[in-house]
Amino acid sequence: MRRLPALFAALLLPAAQPLLLVTALSTATLLVSEAPARAQSSVDALLEKARALLGKQGSEQEVINLANQVLATRQSAEAYFYRAYAKSDLGDKQGAIADYNQAIAINPKDADAYYNRGVAKSDLGDKQGAIADYTQAIAIIPQSAIAYNSRGTAKSDLGDKQGAITDYTQAIAINPQDAEAYYNRGNAKSALGDKQGAIADYSKAIAINPKNADAYNNRGSAKSDLGDKQGAIADYNQAIAINPQYADAYYNRGNAKSDLGDKQGAITDYTQAIAINPQDAEAYNNRGAAKSDLGDKQGAIADYNQAIDINPQVASANYNRGNVKSDLGDKQGAIADYTKAIAINPKNADAYTNRGSAKSDLGDKQGAIVDFSQAIAINPQYVLAYSNRGNAKSDLGDKQGAIADYSKAIAINPKNADAYNNRGAAKSDLGDKQGAIADYNQAIAINPQVTNANYNRGNAKSDLGDKQGAIADYSKAIAINPKNADAYNNRGLAKSDLGDKQGAIDDYNQAIAINPQYAAVHSNRGVAKQSLGDNQGACADFKKSVSLGNQSIAQWLQSDGGAWCRNMP
Repeated sequence: MRRLPALFAALLLPAAQPLLLVTALSTATLLVSEAPARAQSSVDALLEKARALLGKQGSEQEVINLANQVLATRQSAEAYFYRAYAKSDLGDKQGAIADYNQAIAINPKDADAYYNRGVAKSDLGDKQGAIADYTQAIAIIPQSAIAYNSRGTAKSDLGDKQGAITDYTQAIAINPQDAEAYYNRGNAKSALGDKQGAIADYSKAIAINPKNADAYNNRGSAKSDLGDKQGAIADYNQAIAINPQYADAYYNRGNAKSDLGDKQGAITDYTQAIAINPQDAEAYNNRGAAKSDLGDKQGAIADYNQAIDINPQVASANYNRGNVKSDLGDKQGAIADYTKAIAINPKNADAYTNRGSAKSDLGDKQGAIVDFSQAIAINPQYVLAYSNRGNAKSDLGDKQGAIADYSKAIAINPKNADAYNNRGAAKSDLGDKQGAIADYNQAIAINPQVTNANYNRGNAKSDLGDKQGAIADYSKAIAINPKNADAYNNRGLAKSDLGDKQGAIDDYNQAIAINPQYAAVHSNRGVAKQSLGDNQGACADFKKSVSLGNQSIAQWLQSDGGAWCRNMP
């Protein structure tokens, strides 16, 4: 997830020019126009002093005191305005609104008061009220670019991105050098998915103000969304050069580097973002993901723990920690984390799917099916959930139900080699060897490197009596994975069935070299050796098989037929 700065809030001009929309408030609106000249001069001096201090940090209370002195002698829209402005700077938004109300009551044409009251309302979350005030300010001064810009921001905050764009466009028409309006319009376009349009606006904002770090950051995010990760990194670099303490730019650059496979570079950037903002849960979460990708599972868990400690409602951190625990074999811990992720976001289909897989690994096939079904209810096009549910059904003996799920996965993704392979296995278990071979053919056509499909097709061919075809498929499986002991064993059986006992023994030797604890292979090699007259070697293999747990050979050894071996030294 990339992070963007908030839309520019309406900004007050510097203290030397506190009145935003008009050059000055008219003193002609003062109600006590008949006051003696000396009193008038004293009030004007107080107002002038307040005006000079307006907007200067630390001078707010003095401005309020000066305004109070004026208001003690007469009603003054200007004094109410200055006092409201100072209250707002001190965080007293409600008090500011009350004073702006007074200023407007005295002078209903005071565009500044409407505008600044809108700012205060917006700060309090009253976006509709803010829009109404900005609209009133625009009605009084139709060429107020800042009022259009601020109204656009309020509309955007309410989700009206198109309305916001219309206002930003009007602000730009009035003032083509309004960098904030370009920037804000870029944000609105980006939110609507118009990334190219957003990039154009951010670029214009940067051209007007080359020190706009936010515009560089957001342009980088738009480029990243379009797949231009290198271009995004270049923009994030610029944002960081302008503001070395820009945590979000480091975070976003880390995401882009991660997407390009530079996990170490990503970790460095996430670490910098955390150094600037130690409460950045997302940076911890993403750093954990990068560490996990590099194989540092424990380091990943430590980061996910930090993210969750900072914000227990980060569903992705719980989900990611569950994935790592599962990778480390802690299936129960993984289930607990997936359950937390689901509690935070009940629509998290991935969490249901992965929890189902963890349950399946622990033998809870029915519980797994429930989770896979929930994932499918959330996302009916979730191929992996159908495939996994098919696997669980198959493990429970429901081969027809498994076939139905594999077929659904294939219908959604006709290039799913695993689903064809697994459907073939289910068909084979039901005795449909030809149907199984057809599915294995499809799996191999999609991905010739699917070891299991070649191996499984070999088994089906062998069951149908096609021993040569089976040997060819086992050989392919071995070529793909030379450590496939099962393929060596089964190729040995096929060779043995064709009378090639020595070739069978060679394959059994390979299987045993890969897995010395493979009980069935020892007994199979014993049968081949016995066929060749090597009773001593055969008996040694039979006894080894029994020592590894082969109960059928153990029973044979205790029978009359096995007496020759049982009694052999």
